[in-house]
Amino acid sequence: MSDTEKMELGTYEATVERSRKLEEDLSVHPEKYRVLTGDRPTGRLHIGHLFGSLQNRVRLHNLGVETFIVIADYQVLTDRDSFDKISENVRQLTLDYLAAGIDPTDGKTFIFPHSYVPELNQLLLPFLTLVSNAELNRNPTVKEEIQASGLKSINAGMYTYPVHQAADILFCKGNVVPVGKDQLPHLELTRVIARRFNDKFAPNNPVFPEPQPLLSKSPMILGLDGGQKMSKSRNNAIMLSATEDETAALIKKAKTDAERFITYEPERRPEIANLLSLISMCTGETPEAIAAKIGNGGGGQLKKMLTESINEYLRPFRQKRIELESNMDYVRQVILNGAQKAREVGTATLEEVRAAMNMKI
Repeated sequence: MSDTEKMELGTYEATVERSRKLEEDLSVHPEKYRVLTGDRPTGRLHIGHLFGSLQNRVRLHNLGVETFIVIADYQVLTDRDSFDKISENVRQLTLDYLAAGIDPTDGKTFIFPHSYVPELNQLLLPFLTLVSNAELNRNPTVKEEIQASGLKSINAGMYTYPVHQAADILFCKGNVVPVGKDQLPHLELTRVIARRFNDKFAPNNPVFPEPQPLLSKSPMILGLDGGQKMSKSRNNAIMLSATEDETAALIKKAKTDAERFITYEPERRPEIANLLSLISMCTGETPEAIAAKIGNGGGGQLKKMLTESINEYLRPFRQKRIELESNMDYVRQVILNGAQKAREVGTATLEEVRAAMNMKI
């Protein structure tokens, strides 16, 4: 292992430890924290989202942690030519949040599109002056997103994506951001921007906190094709809103391997291990115990058990979602109420920013 790799490992291990301590304190003192989290409105959510982030949001919500959930609609424009379904996708995302157990009537949880919060987006301008082109070019997450987009011409919005994300987090002074390991570079740039703003404009009275990462404990969920992360764009996902029959048809096509006897060996048999892990997340049994039950039943028995487990697990979610779909006026009002609260918070932050930069008239 090189010195650089050792340094990166040590830094990540320290981040894991800080996240663990943060997790402990959130349960004891939820009032000290404000969480910022969210998604891009590129379509409905799938089971990878549920186990990777959505369940954790519901858990934080139930702990009483104030939570702002941003639907990053502007960011869809950075790597997609299609924008005709953005508003519908915003509504569908909100349906998924509500069906999963997010309750915005608690007065502590706010769902909003960032295009409805001009105060948030206005922070992008001063924040851009605090980072260099070289720093944006080095961001590994941006490089991956550019590669995944498949676009021949990359617009400037793609490069400023991490700075816009910093505005999403800092406009409400979010001090906790749930992330996976791959998202840490984005959050680190947010921390850099907060620190540079405070050092430059408000050294004696800092405006922004440096948000802490709350690392996801869920493993990366592979798509049904077995090769890559589950994703709507790769057509390898089970949508939360899919019917039971649609779920069965999708799982029937899931990739397994040539060995009949089922074992849980993530390194050697990643496709089998992924399906076993999904059953485990639904039932609470260990993947090893599930594999032992199936044994010589092969891929057919594995897929049958997965279908039954997911459909049983998602049945309450799907029923609630159907009920909410009959009251889209309520869903729309949830979004507008969230945007109103976000604007109130953003206006107060922007006033502080103007004062710090000597722009207040």
